[in-house]
Amino acid sequence: MDKYKLELVSDNSKYIQIYNHIKNLIAKGEIKEHEKLPPIRKFADYIAVNNATIVKAYELLEKEGYVHKIVGSGTFVSSLNIKKSTNKIDIEDMIHFDSGNPSREMFPIDNFKAAINMALEKDGASIFEYDEGKGSNELREELCLYLKDKRINTNKENIQIISGAQQGIDIVCKGLINYSDVVFVEEPTYNGALEVFKSRGAKVIPIPMLQDGIDIGILKLKLEKIKPKLIYVMPNFQNPTGISYSTYKKKKLIELAEKYNFYILEDDFISDFAFDSSDNRPLKSYDTNNRVIYIKSFSKILMPGLRIGIIDIPIELQKKILWAKYSSDISTPGLIQKSMYYYMKYFNWNNYLKNLEKIYTEKYRKTKSLLDEKLGDKLKISKSIGGLNFFVELPRGYSSQDFYEFMVKKGVCITPGTYFFDNIMDDRFFRINIANTNLEDIIRGITIIENNLQEFITYYKNGEYIRSNKIFY
Repeated sequence: MDKYKLELVSDNSKYIQIYNHIKNLIAKGEIKEHEKLPPIRKFADYIAVNNATIVKAYELLEKEGYVHKIVGSGTFVSSLNIKKSTNKIDIEDMIHFDSGNPSREMFPIDNFKAAINMALEKDGASIFEYDEGKGSNELREELCLYLKDKRINTNKENIQIISGAQQGIDIVCKGLINYSDVVFVEEPTYNGALEVFKSRGAKVIPIPMLQDGIDIGILKLKLEKIKPKLIYVMPNFQNPTGISYSTYKKKKLIELAEKYNFYILEDDFISDFAFDSSDNRPLKSYDTNNRVIYIKSFSKILMPGLRIGIIDIPIELQKKILWAKYSSDISTPGLIQKSMYYYMKYFNWNNYLKNLEKIYTEKYRKTKSLLDEKLGDKLKISKSIGGLNFFVELPRGYSSQDFYEFMVKKGVCITPGTYFFDNIMDDRFFRINIANTNLEDIIRGITIIENNLQEFITYYKNGEYIRSNKIFY
């Protein structure tokens, strides 16, 4: 572990420092090709940071192609030859279907800059003090109006400002989850949540997804035998599948939570937009039993680097969550909170969302049409009614990790499905995310996949291709 030791400085993001340190070790050859990186909890303890910090560093390394994850085994350094190829194509023309962040061209830089200046002028030095409570009163009041449009009737006392959805998941777990508690999750699901649950020592039990949401039948069978502390779900345009829950399943899940006495942790990242859905209402909007802990992220609808989000918390849990937030980072920066408030209040927030919805809906419909036209007769594509993610299934016997490395050489980067399963026996799923790509690149990227798919299927048939004749653990 000695080579992983580093001194963290306070004027830069910790996860970026860890990312750069590991990247340099790989470049110098001090971490070898296919070498396993330290487990998240062990590494976090070793350099005295939160588990979530290591998760973010590993996610960035994976996104940049330096490492890959093998579910159930850990995180490993990628093939150096693949990485060199990736770097070359990145500079020239790499199409990123692996990035979930919105395109920079959509960032409202000028208006948000004006909102920052407004915050500095109106609030002065006070915005640089610690806010040890739930967050800015003004912002929480404005967010209550925003949530009312989503049919969530709440008040500012139920709202906690957080530094992004990942922190929201982390502090909910800090406040509620003890070692060996049971957490149900959708299968597949967001990897960052899986890592947080496991870091708390929770027993994670996956429930399969169907085309209209979680498999209620299997969920009921599990509930008869096992008592979960909570279930983690994305009811609208789920990551990675794009699946949305039917209205029936939204209501049924809340009914089951009341009957079996568990909480629902709802992760909402893009229910602001309807796409082709007739019901994009958050689960929380149906919650009459106070069973839903609602996390709203703004990373996909504003600028991810702001690191801001909210939790709407049932009253009986508020003290625990507030303590967990305080122990994580005391408070979300006041400058960000006040700038967000002025931006939402004075810079036509609703009009901004309408324009963004138009862009995302056009991209979604174009991608869906292209996938059906070019790949629909060759691959199985998860049926969705909106969102930014498409989950695609290779034929049996093929590996999404192999497909990822194959497509990187062709100039297209997708995300292997192993990233989204706690345990997986059959690695043949991959995700296409369109948040970061424009229409031209979407057309070009899917065409590249179509043109090269047969080569992959022929070359990798029945596992005949073995990478460098090496055994991977």
